[in-house]
Amino acid sequence: MKKSMKPVYGGQAVVEGVMFAGKKHYVTAIRRKDKTIEYFRLPRKDHPTFTFLKKIPFIRGVIAILEASANGSKHLQFSTERYDIDPKDDTAMAEKQKNESKLAMILGVAVVGMLSFLFGKFLFTLIPVFLAEFTRPVFSSDLAQIIVESFFKLILLLAYIYVISLTPLVKRVFQYHGAEHKVINAFENNEPLTVESVQKQSRLHYRCGSSFILFTVIVGVFVYMAVPTEPLWLRVVNRLALIPVVLGISFEVLQLTNKLRDIPVLRWFGYPGLWLQLLTTKEPTNDQVEVAIASFKELLRLEEESESETETKEIV
Repeated sequence: MKKSMKPVYGGQAVVEGVMFAGKKHYVTAIRRKDKTIEYFRLPRKDHPTFTFLKKIPFIRGVIAILEASANGSKHLQFSTERYDIDPKDDTAMAEKQKNESKLAMILGVAVVGMLSFLFGKFLFTLIPVFLAEFTRPVFSSDLAQIIVESFFKLILLLAYIYVISLTPLVKRVFQYHGAEHKVINAFENNEPLTVESVQKQSRLHYRCGSSFILFTVIVGVFVYMAVPTEPLWLRVVNRLALIPVVLGISFEVLQLTNKLRDIPVLRWFGYPGLWLQLLTTKEPTNDQVEVAIASFKELLRLEEESESETETKEIV
């Protein structure tokens, strides 16, 4: 099957595992403390309104990001609560969880995930604004302020990723991130889903969310040129109001670079995002690749079952 005709699958690294998303299902596989692999399966429920909005260019990017944050938080919570617990203690852990995470119980894990994303985006957007404002005596023009602001945003992004990558837990998450990309690359390149074959693939991928984050910095430079940088209060309001615009355009840029990745010269447009992935992914171990393969195969099995059921209903 040609690469362009293959179904498009997304993924996310979680603690000691990988989540993959298909057309009708989400599947996470994690490595438990006893070295066994456990699965977390969720059906994909698309609201009719969201389904319609995801067909509209620029708007679909915002919906996709919020949806990924909501669903990803559920799988991340599953992995963090179970990866280091001995399976023998699962019953006791279930009882304990009834009295914990009250905020998540009230608002819902999905809502907490979206709020966390938005809060982080606000900080990432506004801190560079105030830092750039301190340089106004030297860089007074609007263009200079936008460039300085974007420079601070890029430094903040790189510094944050580098610092968290030094922690053992996040380093392993980045390794699983690399494993996720390797599995997707193997699938899209029609390679067998074996540890040996998958390990030969690149740990970088054009559709990665890391590339999307970098594109928001680049796209922001051009979007912010349409609004003034003075006074400060108006600059802050503009930055917050333009977050959906920057996200929407950045998503379209990400999709475009993915389509151009097999075209010589044009594939360079996606290189900045790939360079950032050198920080957000690490080479995985064979055990980690095994978990990623298990997750992806389980997703393919569920997707195939759903297709078979749909075909059977149509025949009947």
